[in-house]
Amino acid sequence: MPKAKRSQVVSLTKTKSKGKAGRREVMDTVTEAVKTYDSAWVFSVDNMRNQYLKQVRSKMGTSRFFLGSNKVMAKALGNTPEEELNANLHKIAQALVGDVGLLFTNLSSEDVVREFDEFQASSYPRTGTKAEYRVVIEAGEVVRGFTKESFPSNMEPTLRKLGMPTLLKQGKIVLDNEYVICEKGDTLTPDQAHLLKHFWEKMATFKVKLVAHWNKADGKFVNMKSAEDEEASDKESDDDME
Repeated sequence: MPKAKRSQVVSLTKTKSKGKAGRREVMDTVTEAVKTYDSAWVFSVDNMRNQYLKQVRSKMGTSRFFLGSNKVMAKALGNTPEEELNANLHKIAQALVGDVGLLFTNLSSEDVVREFDEFQASSYPRTGTKAEYRVVIEAGEVVRGFTKESFPSNMEPTLRKLGMPTLLKQGKIVLDNEYVICEKGDTLTPDQAHLLKHFWEKMATFKVKLVAHWNKADGKFVNMKSAEDEEASDKESDDDME
């Protein structure tokens, strides 16, 4: 009995070590995907987490995901009208800017949009991301979560090492004054990110955002970027040219 096909992610991050042969192999795989699938999409991911991307893949059936070198993927698709594999496919190649991926699928446009819109997952923020809101720890016993759970006493040195002026009194971790872990809009430092995790503050949201869509049947291309995304993409393009 033949094995059922599942959605796949082709990672291009190791093509450098394989040299030209590796890049050629990836380009051939992308070319085959163009022939096999009805549409192509460019997507970006807010707060990328591999575990959540795997869940998205499993929901997308036999679709195929490519992540990695934009230049390799774009070259396979064709960067110009003269080089493109199908009409208007070069526009998908031109949309491969910044931290984006490429999706090939036979699902309808409505199904793709719905799948991505419906899937969001909260996660702990990482170093370098922006704080979504202000987090203040009140003076007194240090607690966390909606249930106001106490920290075990052996966590006191860890919290102090991360910058909190904690004390251990009668087996309880306390603060003499309130402590601000972060302000809204702060670019999080490693210590802030670790503290937010210890205090169960899942302020990051994993979400797939659709950037562009191409339909093989009629060659129609749709730019799906918001004005904010366009500005960020233009900046990344300028940085690449410097």
